[in-house]
Amino acid sequence: MEQATSNSVEQRIHAFLIDKFPLARKVGVKADTPLLENGILDSLGILDIVSYLEVEFAITLGDDELVPENFQSLAALAAFVVEKRSNSR
Repeated sequence: MEQATSNSVEQRIHAFLIDKFPLARKVGVKADTPLLENGILDSLGILDIVSYLEVEFAITLGDDELVPENFQSLAALAAFVVEKRSNSR
């Protein structure tokens, strides 16, 4: 299984955000852009990104992991995915 780096995970999530969320395209998304505070992700957006992460990175997110801290920014999402994947080995 390919070892995903935080940077490659971040790039893949960034592409998804830009493709799926019009506001992400409009305001732009950097690693530290506040996704929730800026309204890029709302509750439905979080469901979309959870589905994407589970399929794209072959992980399963538990209800206890659906906390705002994991969805604060692109960097937070990437770090969460990398940690989740390393713990599932």
